[in-house]
Amino acid sequence: MAKKEANTDLWVAKQLEACKISFDAQGSNIKELNEALKTASKRGTGNAGYPEYVAAVRDFVLVIEDKASLDKQIHLTDSGVIATDTKSITDYAVNGAYFYGKHIAQNSAFKKVFALGVSGDEKHHVITPLWVDDREGYKRLPDIESFVSFSPSNIQEYYTRYVLEEATDIEKTTEQILKDAATLHEYLRTYGTLKDQDKPLVVAGILLALDEIDYGGFRMDSLAGDQLPGNRDGDKLMNAIRTRLTRSNVGPDAKKDKLLSEFSILQTSFRLNETNDVLGKTPLKYYTEFLYEHVFKNIKYQKTSEDFIGRFYGEFMSYSGGDGQTLGIILTPRHITDLMCDLVDVQADDVVLDPTCGTAGFLISAMHRMLSMTESDAQRTSIKKKQLHGFELQSNMFAVAAANMILRRDGNSNLQCTDFLKLNPAQTQLKGATVGLMNPPYSQGTKADPLQYELSFIEHLLDSLTIGARAAVIVPQSSMTGKSKAEQAFKSAILKKHTLEGVLTCNTDTFYGVGVNPVIAVFTTGEPHAPEKICKFIDFRDDGYEVQAHVGLVEGDSAKDKRQHLLDVWFGRTEAASKFCVESTVQPDDEWLHSFYYFNDEIPTDADFEKAIGDYLTFEFSMVMQNREYLFQNTAQGGDVDADTE
Repeated sequence: MAKKEANTDLWVAKQLEACKISFDAQGSNIKELNEALKTASKRGTGNAGYPEYVAAVRDFVLVIEDKASLDKQIHLTDSGVIATDTKSITDYAVNGAYFYGKHIAQNSAFKKVFALGVSGDEKHHVITPLWVDDREGYKRLPDIESFVSFSPSNIQEYYTRYVLEEATDIEKTTEQILKDAATLHEYLRTYGTLKDQDKPLVVAGILLALDEIDYGGFRMDSLAGDQLPGNRDGDKLMNAIRTRLTRSNVGPDAKKDKLLSEFSILQTSFRLNETNDVLGKTPLKYYTEFLYEHVFKNIKYQKTSEDFIGRFYGEFMSYSGGDGQTLGIILTPRHITDLMCDLVDVQADDVVLDPTCGTAGFLISAMHRMLSMTESDAQRTSIKKKQLHGFELQSNMFAVAAANMILRRDGNSNLQCTDFLKLNPAQTQLKGATVGLMNPPYSQGTKADPLQYELSFIEHLLDSLTIGARAAVIVPQSSMTGKSKAEQAFKSAILKKHTLEGVLTCNTDTFYGVGVNPVIAVFTTGEPHAPEKICKFIDFRDDGYEVQAHVGLVEGDSAKDKRQHLLDVWFGRTEAASKFCVESTVQPDDEWLHSFYYFNDEIPTDADFEKAIGDYLTFEFSMVMQNREYLFQNTAQGGDVDADTE
């Protein structure tokens, strides 16, 4: 047992270090904390008592007790509260942590105390956090998988959400985006009478014009409702857009002309340029003022991977029932684009390609991550100008994506409005892309047109990347089963040329309201899949994101923790039970899903064993009382049980 306890201690220490939490073992280097622990004997003798680990994170204290056995996690009284008798606080992890946490809160100036009880090992473990006060009170918080929520960068947000039960800044931002989108959608409909496909173009075009303010190329007060041709509000906005495209070196001319033609609705719509009696100004001026205040400032001044225009696009489509789904267009949520960048470990020197880029959500996430990894101005310029590439077939989506990247100061929007499937992979490969990220159109493939299957897009992407590149794609679960002959052929072709690294089964509500069960598949390109290659299949349906009424999918309490656990398992930093991750070789005709390879590797606890024996004895007694004791006769000699009774 001593060895098991030591292994648990080491595993906990490794986890704390991974989360950049500075800690002390069996005491504290902070004098006041150590003085408090000098009278913290669990047996109440007034002598010293020390938990396994103590950590000070910002103005919070973490107290950690661990036990090797899962049976020793927590002991509750008959009334369901944490037991505080000597045996309980000595033998159980949570009870001991609570004792030490309470003692520190009562005997030091530190009043923000988290007590964490840990049991088990790297593969099978339970971590239970408590918020402890100095008045014998505590608040039991949801179990966690790692200590990432208590890292210096996350602990304040965790405290706000769990202890204070207040909305975090992220939650407030999300809620505000949805509120602004609803408001703007109503304005666009009421005052502009715009078609669904035109709404995001109006938004993107105005934002591009606003981006000229800093250069003196546009003023909001210039929108005066003049009806003279060439001097209308739409004309002024288009002139600013034209200037902004030129300033960003958008080329060739055909590309610039295509973008301008998409934004021409600003000029051609009489309704948009006519002064509205209710507004007292043109709808264009009203939209411009609204977008400047509620969207433009967020894009310009917030260093975030949030695709604000994409969020607006998605919301517009949801309100209007637009054309997105019928075209197979399902925009990827930000937390997924960020996660996929993490799974392929995007680096500052990578070249990233998204061949079905939509509103450029993947490229924004990749750029945000890449820029955060360098302090070099030259490299930052290179990232923006040379290392981000995208294709988009839908011309209105292409215009939105281009605007999105220009607003992010990409320097030169390397986007093309083209059909990716019609491009020669060898030619695309010349871009030198080392990372591929993709959310292809869904449910467009048929027996008559198999090239539209998601697997066809995957194969084409992998063939278009450099040898040794990493790719992550999010597709419907059905793609990984590949039941049709054409899909089976695609799977075989992929493994002949490329390597499957693993597949994550995602939250069924990831694309809330669409009805798609998505998975993320990760590949290495240009290296045939070896028969002995071990792949990881992960059940990540419980990702901590949840659906809230009138809001949609939002980050839940445990999302950061579960994401960290996933990445730790994916990169081999920790083991996981088979219910979360199964490692296996694969064949083309296998279902590339966790559910296909899953087996239960959990070792029953003593309590589980005792319950099973009790259930068996109860069953045997019941049968004997019914004169059916023959069921338990020894049949080792062969024959059935009735043979000896005939």
